[in-house]
Amino acid sequence: MKKISALFVAFLLLFVSNNTFAQSCCKKPTGNSMQALALNKEFKASHLAPLPLHYAPESGSMITFPTAGGADGNAFYIPAKGTSNKVLIVVHEWWGLNDYIKREAERWQKLLGDDVAVYAVDLYDGHVAATPDEAGKLMGTLTPQRGDAILKGLVEKIGKGKKIATIGWCMGGSWSFTASVLAGSEAAGCVMYYGFPEKDMSRIKPLKADVLYIRGSQDGFIKEADVNELGKKVKSLGHTFEMHSFDAAHAFANPSNPKYDVKAAGEAQELALKFLKKKLAIK
Repeated sequence: MKKISALFVAFLLLFVSNNTFAQSCCKKPTGNSMQALALNKEFKASHLAPLPLHYAPESGSMITFPTAGGADGNAFYIPAKGTSNKVLIVVHEWWGLNDYIKREAERWQKLLGDDVAVYAVDLYDGHVAATPDEAGKLMGTLTPQRGDAILKGLVEKIGKGKKIATIGWCMGGSWSFTASVLAGSEAAGCVMYYGFPEKDMSRIKPLKADVLYIRGSQDGFIKEADVNELGKKVKSLGHTFEMHSFDAAHAFANPSNPKYDVKAAGEAQELALKFLKKKLAIK
């Protein structure tokens, strides 16, 4: 009987230990974070899978560059015409560096002028999502360490003596901010389209650029209070922080999104274009 009791206690302790471990290692992220959004059913449902697009680039091509502690990074690169110190880093949405982003990168060079070099960075190491579930997995597994390493590698690839502006949408809006932080004194300006605001002051304090934040007032995923808090922190560093809200939903500027708002998207683009031209000293 004593032997049976001892075996039962051992089994119970093993069960509790394993169950505790399972709860700990598999615990879902809480709060309004990128990882939480990646698991959010409503967030997934609000992003319909993009229609297939086969885009033949006009002047851009893929490049690679070294990153610290990992595989080489990738980017879709559109060179400037002639010698220029003006650069725009484009950061993709949670779908990855697909043909839509490559087309968007070439479109933004046309908007800004061909004396601007454009780099559409790949944060997913070659992976592209075709469904919301795939996108959620990719966004949820992108670590700050790998994202930072890729962006640092790209900044080093771009080189010194540049004016670097950044732009991104949704997940890319969050990483657009990080890219500007990592660009250091060469950062010229940051555009965030409805990106999750950084809360860690240690990842905000090195910022050397002004920020333009574009938000949909119907956005149920990004809290306005969090955006305002980021704005206070950016302003405390001596930089400007402009937030412009439109009567639209999250991802309203994405043509493949069911909530796409052509009027709001056009007005937001004009704001972003004016901001970037000023920061990159484009006449």
